[in-house]
Amino acid sequence: MHVLIVTQYFWPEEFRINDLALGLKERGHRVTILTGKPNYPGGAFFPGYSFFACAREDYHGVTIRRVPLLPRGSGKGLRLALNYFSFAFLASLLAPWLCREKYDVIFVYQTSPITVAIPALLLRFLKHTPIMLWVLDLWPESLSATGAIHSQRVIGWVDRLVRYIYKRCDRILIQSRSFADSIQSKGVQADKLLYFPNSAEILYQPTAVPLEAPERVQLPNGFRVIFAGNIGAAQDFETILTAAEKLKPYPDIHWIILGDGRRRAWVDDQVKSRCLSGQVHLLGRFPLEAMPRYFALADVLLVTLRKEPIFALTIPGKIQSYLACAKPVVAALDGEGVRVIEEAGAGIAVPAGDANALANAILRMSQLPADALRNMGLCGRTYYKQYFDRERLLDQLLQWIAMLAPMRK
Repeated sequence: MHVLIVTQYFWPEEFRINDLALGLKERGHRVTILTGKPNYPGGAFFPGYSFFACAREDYHGVTIRRVPLLPRGSGKGLRLALNYFSFAFLASLLAPWLCREKYDVIFVYQTSPITVAIPALLLRFLKHTPIMLWVLDLWPESLSATGAIHSQRVIGWVDRLVRYIYKRCDRILIQSRSFADSIQSKGVQADKLLYFPNSAEILYQPTAVPLEAPERVQLPNGFRVIFAGNIGAAQDFETILTAAEKLKPYPDIHWIILGDGRRRAWVDDQVKSRCLSGQVHLLGRFPLEAMPRYFALADVLLVTLRKEPIFALTIPGKIQSYLACAKPVVAALDGEGVRVIEEAGAGIAVPAGDANALANAILRMSQLPADALRNMGLCGRTYYKQYFDRERLLDQLLQWIAMLAPMRK
């Protein structure tokens, strides 16, 4: 089969769609990517890219067709909106020329924004090819929850756009079962929905780190709590920093942040103003390939989300990465993510936004014997293999694509 993947983000940006595309290619299928010029998360084009340069590339046998867009800059307000809509507009304009071949299915990777589906709908109309939309972020709910948009009029416009897009997709995949009610409330029939959670790249697995590895030098000695990922509004760093303040009397506990994002500068300032430089360490972003080694050196891995109804519906993608690496997890969130961690027996989950409970959970974990922490990690790994295994999920996706492909006229 020939699969066209429409996504605003792709390699060298680090998103799960990169691995999914490679998985389809590994199974002998042709894969073409329609995407933009890489600029996430820094806000500027990656080295070697510009508005016009690098329109065609190859990624391990996956064909990439890139369209220009306006980079996201600081990731706020008008600049971010222009980033979203420039991709939707220019991809719609150029896709009929860049994607002239026949495809068995159009697969849309929908994190933010929902507008990524607009060029796919145009291609569906022109080529009579079915669309499979993978929803990883609910719109317009996430716009309100992150404070990106406050105008109810704009929220209403986005809601109508979302309804229009959902109605015209042939199948909608959801990363969390809790997404179903929201999507069905927008007029989607239940038989169009398929549960398809995130997996993790195959490199995420238990890893032995040599004694001379540079990662050992970068990390402080003591009880290491590692958070990996975006430093943004949704990740609730207010709660993390307040919990770190409460554990100041325990200087052996270290909070290590691996990642970057639009709130990085704010977190830096807060660490200084709260006199947390000895406890909270912001090390910046590292290549995806390095993450399992850092995880292996952690005592526990941390995941947090703000206390918002929309975030209780989602399973943060880092949970799968954490479980795959067989490390215990401490979570400050609600809903689906809590269910996964508790079902797996992989760690401790406390309510979102509860800094006292988070601090107590970290302190409790720091006092457990090493065997208890190891057993939590192994339980998480077992749960991952049962429910989030990459190969099993790819097999399931290909079955659905094969069933959908005959719909092509």
